[in-house]
Amino acid sequence: MADENADIEGTVEDEDESSDDPDLQLELNVFRAQWMSELKPSSGASGTSNRLLQAKGLRKAQEIAREEKATELFLRAAQEEQNGAVYEAIKFYRMAMQLVPDIEFKINYSRPPDADRGGGNYMEDSDADGEIEDLLAYFEQQLSVEGSFPKICTPEVEMTQVHISALPREILMYIFRWVVSSDLDMRALEQLSLVCRGFYICARDPEIWRLACLRVWGRKCTKLVPFTSWREMFLQRPRVRFDGVYISKTSYIRQGEESLDGFYRAWHHVEYYRYLRFFPDGHVIMLTTPEEPLSVVPRLRTRNTRMDSVLLGHFRLSQETGNQTKVFAVVCKKKDEKATDFQKNRFCRRNPAPEAEHSFHVGLALSSGGHQSFSKLVWIHHSCHITYKLTGETVITTFDLDRMYTPFFFARVKSYTAFSEQPL
Repeated sequence: MADENADIEGTVEDEDESSDDPDLQLELNVFRAQWMSELKPSSGASGTSNRLLQAKGLRKAQEIAREEKATELFLRAAQEEQNGAVYEAIKFYRMAMQLVPDIEFKINYSRPPDADRGGGNYMEDSDADGEIEDLLAYFEQQLSVEGSFPKICTPEVEMTQVHISALPREILMYIFRWVVSSDLDMRALEQLSLVCRGFYICARDPEIWRLACLRVWGRKCTKLVPFTSWREMFLQRPRVRFDGVYISKTSYIRQGEESLDGFYRAWHHVEYYRYLRFFPDGHVIMLTTPEEPLSVVPRLRTRNTRMDSVLLGHFRLSQETGNQTKVFAVVCKKKDEKATDFQKNRFCRRNPAPEAEHSFHVGLALSSGGHQSFSKLVWIHHSCHITYKLTGETVITTFDLDRMYTPFFFARVKSYTAFSEQPL
């Protein structure tokens, strides 16, 4: 009976559903359409993107606020350090670096016109320059903050005599040119820049470094490309050094003559040196001698040396496309003034040897050796040119570059730049 009732109820429900089927299908279609419109990918993506943009904007605002706070703390630490409060400065430095670890490199030390004397409103620049440029700008900023008429430096203690800071900057720059001198003692200029921030600014003056580059390369350095400054060109572009001497040491064993009784044969240890001394004006000195550097180097300070075996000449730098810098020099023995007096002697032979001029052509490749830059010269060519004055004929003899041609290595000599004869 129950089964029959269930069958009847099921039949009634099926009939009801079949009877109301069009309306239900319409409502279901409307519901499905509304539901699908709410679940469209475009609308969902736009909502998600809006939320992401809001999150990014909030995160960026937080980062900007964090950097501003870190900048304020860092500049306050720098001010405390200048005032001598080292411990307070360390505390603020630590707080700033906890907020932004690289805050030191994100600060631009250029001061806007309305900044206060404390220097709290420095402008930030994400594209910060190199360390030296930032330090230079920072020192210039400090000088400008101190007053409307800043001085290059200030005396540490009160004094009755005139301090060097009272001199105009033009006179100071002329003094710096005397420090560099015509020998291009740029090492002394770098040491002078360590005195104070004002001297550091003067030592980075582009005109001094431009004159130094012109002195070395002449017309070949009219453009800075690919370098960013004249100082960078002078420090990184290959060149020979003038504050010392290049020395080459050669040693070998030579067999001697046999003794009269034939019992033994002597062996000789031969050792000699070659010296090359370059000057900024293009002159060069070359000397081959068995004397050790201790006795020879002091006599090569100037071109007016009294050594008879010295060779004088000129050199030039040549930089090829393969970035290989070469040095070519032509040297000859200095003229002997006593030769003409000797020929006037009546005891001179009637048929003297034909007069000839001997010159030596040297080619060297410049490279860096060890920790020093441009400190090694390797032989690539050596020849002797003999020109007879009577006929004008030139005979060229090229030497084979064997193991006797050992490379030159640079040795700095402090006495070469101890005195300044001319300004740069």
